[in-house]
Amino acid sequence: MTKYIIKRIGYLILVFFIVSLLMYMLYNLIPSDPARDQLEGMKSSLTPEAYQQMYQNLRKQMGLDDHILIRYARWMGLIPNMEGKFYGLLEGNFGYSQYFKKNVVEVVTQPLKTTIFINIFATILALGITIPLGIYCAVHKGGKIDNFTQVFTIIGYSIPVYIIALVFIFIFAVLLRWFPVSGMGTPGAHYTGMKLILDRLYYFALPLIVMTFGSLGGMTRYVRAAMIDALSMDHIKTARAKGVREKAVIYSHAWRNALLPVVTLIISWFLGIFSGSVIIENTFNINGMGSLYIKGLQNHDYELALAIQMFYTVVSLVGALIMDLSYGIVDPRVHIDK
Repeated sequence: MTKYIIKRIGYLILVFFIVSLLMYMLYNLIPSDPARDQLEGMKSSLTPEAYQQMYQNLRKQMGLDDHILIRYARWMGLIPNMEGKFYGLLEGNFGYSQYFKKNVVEVVTQPLKTTIFINIFATILALGITIPLGIYCAVHKGGKIDNFTQVFTIIGYSIPVYIIALVFIFIFAVLLRWFPVSGMGTPGAHYTGMKLILDRLYYFALPLIVMTFGSLGGMTRYVRAAMIDALSMDHIKTARAKGVREKAVIYSHAWRNALLPVVTLIISWFLGIFSGSVIIENTFNINGMGSLYIKGLQNHDYELALAIQMFYTVVSLVGALIMDLSYGIVDPRVHIDK
């Protein structure tokens, strides 16, 4: 087990460096010039000769004329920077945001908390609905509730999340006025304590409902299919023939067999929610990592955008490792020591 984990971590580190290099090269293909952007405000007060001289000096100071592999190694912290220090991504330096005029770490701190809160809350809500509903539909296959759920989930699975968001905004925010259209809190209010929490939950309610609704289709159908397969196994039929209570058959025997593929889906789905929250955050004007990423691209703040992209990369890689290890944890029959 330990040998396998070390081997998997080694693979993930290799993938991390390959992806980070590709992403760095991709962002460097975008037409931009950090030195020119930094001097833009001073251009009108300088003569063309002075501006050009300052521009060339700044490019040299920032190392922009070096080969892209040298700049990548410097950005990662594999070689010393222009000041002779090892201070790159691996040392916790995620760069400087030209748009916000702050270190990237300071810029992403609050949006990261918001994104994690929304995604974890949406995961809890979705699992609390899809798992019981999927099990019920599998046990009562062909019933009225099962048939209705199949139609309902197909509709939810087929519609893109941004369409769901727009429809829900129109119904619940514009027509019924149950929820605000967008935002993270009451404008001008300075709540503290429980009032602040309730105000945030009120503004986050509709985005969470949209994220949960968008997840119901695929998750419910997957849980239902896994449970139907588990209930058709021979040892389940044997347990029923021996007179084992139906609840014990469903939850102690069938659900344990269905859990392995479901856990895999849950982890991959949770990672997908992080990427999906980019759309939700922009639609509802929530200050999260997704909306910050779009803002960085729109304002040519590529160090910020690249740092956020690397965050999503790390989340995906860690999720892949957890997914692999979950096989052996959920089902002891699965050996992951190779």
